[in-house]
Amino acid sequence: MNAEPWTALEFEARLRAVPEAHYHHRHPFNLRMHRGELSPEEIRRWILNRFHYQRNIPIKDALILAKLETPELRRIWIRRIQDHDGRRAGEGGIERWLRLGEAAGLDRKVLLSGEGVLPGVRFAVEGYVNLCRLGTPLEAVAASLTELFAPDLMRTRIDAFERHYTWLDPAGLQYFRSRISQGRQDSGEALGLVIEWARGRADQERALAALSRKCDVLWALLDAVDQAS
Repeated sequence: MNAEPWTALEFEARLRAVPEAHYHHRHPFNLRMHRGELSPEEIRRWILNRFHYQRNIPIKDALILAKLETPELRRIWIRRIQDHDGRRAGEGGIERWLRLGEAAGLDRKVLLSGEGVLPGVRFAVEGYVNLCRLGTPLEAVAASLTELFAPDLMRTRIDAFERHYTWLDPAGLQYFRSRISQGRQDSGEALGLVIEWARGRADQERALAALSRKCDVLWALLDAVDQAS
C-alpha cells in the first residue's frame, strides 16, 4: 500500500531538516576554520581542492539544463551557469574563486592545472556530477538544495576570514559575498520546483535521498582535505 504524500509544508520541513543535520557547516574542518584554527597551508589546501568542486558546478548545471523541457525552466537554470562561468572572461564565480586562491598565495595556473587535487575529492565531485547526469530532473534539482544553508555559511565564513586570517587579502573574499544573494535566489527557485514536482510520496522520498547524497558529497570532500592535514 502506497504511503500518503506529505503536505507541501511537511515536505519542505523534511527537506530543510536534511542539511540542518548533515550539511558540511557541521564538519570538524569547517568548525576549525571558523574558529581560526587552520594554518595558511591548510587554508590553501582547502582552496585548491574546493576549486575542483567549483569548476564542476557549471558542468553539473549544464547536465540539469539539458533535462529541462520548457524554455521557462531553462531560462531559470541557465543563469546558474552564467553566474559561475561569467558572461565574459574575467567574470563569474570560478574567476572569483581563482582570485581567492591568489589572495591566499596560490598561483592560478596551479589551480587550473588540477595538480594536487586529492583522490577523495575527485571521487566525491565525480559522484555529484554523475548524480546530475544520471538522475531524474527532480533528483538533480533536489540535490542543489544544500544552498538553503549556503547564505548563513557564507556570512560565518566572511566573519571568520576577516577576523582570523588577516594574512589573506580581503579582496579575495568576494566569492563568499556574492554567494549570499545568489544562494538565496537559487535555493528559493529550486525549492519551489522540487515541491511542485514531487507530488507523490515516492518522489518526495527520492528528493530527500538525493539531497542527503549531496550532503555526503560535501562531507566527503572535507573528509579528504581534513585527513590530508
